[in-house]
Amino acid sequence: MRKKLLVLSLLVSLTLVLAGCGDFREPIYADTEGFWSKFIVWPIVVFIELLKNVFGTYGWSIVAVTVIIRLILLPLILQQVKNSKKMQEIQPELKALQEKYSSKDAVTQEKYREEMQALIVSRNVNPLAGCLPVLVQMPIIVGLYHAISRMNATPEIQLGTFLGFQLAETSIVLAVVAGLMQFVVLRTGPAMDNPQMKMMMYFMPLMIIGFGMVLPAAISLYWIIGNIIMVIVNIFVHKPFDKKVEPSPTGGGKKKR
Repeated sequence: MRKKLLVLSLLVSLTLVLAGCGDFREPIYADTEGFWSKFIVWPIVVFIELLKNVFGTYGWSIVAVTVIIRLILLPLILQQVKNSKKMQEIQPELKALQEKYSSKDAVTQEKYREEMQALIVSRNVNPLAGCLPVLVQMPIIVGLYHAISRMNATPEIQLGTFLGFQLAETSIVLAVVAGLMQFVVLRTGPAMDNPQMKMMMYFMPLMIIGFGMVLPAAISLYWIIGNIIMVIVNIFVHKPFDKKVEPSPTGGGKKKR
């Protein structure tokens, strides 16, 4: 079930990214045609320009826009994180049911589905609850990503610098920081207790570092700020530093609680 939700999330993300890939490096203007450009990307560009006039630089404007958008989406993000936490908590019981009804005949599988549904209802867990936040968040987050990239491709816009980094150029330093922050996000979230997600914990940071080394530093800055916010959310929701280590029932090792 979790694998299906993960695949759905990845497909949604891929679809939205591909929606704007054709004009990813094209300049953006008020009269640029296309639904994605006119109603998603351009309003975000206008918002970035507005805050640039307030803060004085595009760097601080990108930081402010990322924070504001993440705060607006915070209720959905919290819903998604909390639902992931609930699903993680019942994983041992779901695994026990899988072992109990390991036979693949129709009668056994029907009993498995009935008990699994009863468990989910009793724990007030909705396996699909994590999908809605993803569906709502992705157009906005990917739109912000495209807005920054297309602003960088617009000759009339000079992104300038942020803390000494040229935002229009690639930055290995910011790329590595973005990747490390993604690792911290995964390490403090539900992935840290899920063996099935261990590969993602290392793959995602490396992927972000790879992209960051070929994309403008402004994109890495956007990733860094967004990931910092997610780390804060994980710390308050998952409380990763409160987990206690205690002896295992067999006495041969330790386990986290």
